[in-house]
Amino acid sequence: MKKHHTIIIAGAGGIAEAVGLLLMEWSEVPPTLFIGDRTLSKAKQVALWIQEGTTKSGFIQDFHLAENGITDEMKIIFRQADIILDCLPGSQAPRIAQFAKDFNLHYANLTEYVEETEEIIALAKDAKTGFILQTGLAPGYIDLLANGLFQQFCEDFEVDKVDKLEFKVGALTNHAVAPHYYGFTWSTVGVATEYLKETIVLRNFKKTSLPSLSERTTIIIDGIAYEEDLTSGGAADLPDALLGKVRSLDYKTLRYPGHYAWIQEQIANLEHTTDTIKVLQEKMEAIIPHIEDDKIILYAAVEGKDATGILRRREIAKCILPQKVGKHQLRAIQTTTAAPLVQAAQLLLETPLSGVVLQSKIDPIPFLNGNYIVPVYGKLIK
Repeated sequence: MKKHHTIIIAGAGGIAEAVGLLLMEWSEVPPTLFIGDRTLSKAKQVALWIQEGTTKSGFIQDFHLAENGITDEMKIIFRQADIILDCLPGSQAPRIAQFAKDFNLHYANLTEYVEETEEIIALAKDAKTGFILQTGLAPGYIDLLANGLFQQFCEDFEVDKVDKLEFKVGALTNHAVAPHYYGFTWSTVGVATEYLKETIVLRNFKKTSLPSLSERTTIIIDGIAYEEDLTSGGAADLPDALLGKVRSLDYKTLRYPGHYAWIQEQIANLEHTTDTIKVLQEKMEAIIPHIEDDKIILYAAVEGKDATGILRRREIAKCILPQKVGKHQLRAIQTTTAAPLVQAAQLLLETPLSGVVLQSKIDPIPFLNGNYIVPVYGKLIK
């Protein structure tokens, strides 16, 4: 941030920690931070953690973000603030977005939840402040990377349509053991949700829905074999934005070989279950451990014929590891998710934006080369 802002962080998990620390460490002018959570002790813990981890001076205050309704303390804080950065579970997103609209605040969130995103689009369509939605890692950074690749491909090869636009992300551990070949590095309910809800894709230039985990295949990235499969939410609004321009577009999640076969065994036993997401989450939590040592693998590619009819392909792949920020070591999932959210906050606070801003509406190259993005993802060469 180039000047002082007052920022509310809703939530007190690992991403909220990272958002607060990045804001304090990498802003030219450190902001005033308010950390809110339904469990006040967690908010206090995160506020203290950020304070202890930053090398900069600034005001950081915790508060109780009531699960229902609004308190007098919340009203006072909302009236002081410039923006809410929503790091809560996606189910809470419409409620927090409504607070932002009611108190004339900017708003940005991370969620891949489709229905909740559509609800926010409806409530914020006439807002005077800006609402950037789905601006984490996936959805978020990966969509901007894919869209930027598409735009550059069309410009360089003098075309306006392509055959394929693929983008994939894996939040993985360094090691994986049988039978699940996985370790949790982020939200367990988020993993269960993306495995069970339908995904939006483009097929034959048309938008359609497909079941998640219905197109598994193998991909080799930097010499390592991964399995990829369709999962929900990661495509953001690109299927709408690139309708008629891309023959085949999809977002897939990367996993180690063997994981998806195990997951499908678990899903096969959910046929007579009403709350399938909750039950799958519980099945996974019973056997899959949480692991701190992580890495992010991401890959995007565009393929199509150039103006002379020659088949071309452009690819970008990255492997991102844990990183020290200030005095704390952050996991890869923390930095890669938090950095785009913080970059989105700067975009809202320092440019005249209002209403809903979806991923396809953000100019990819300046955003991907932003001052909060580059220390995590590296500079993107146009």
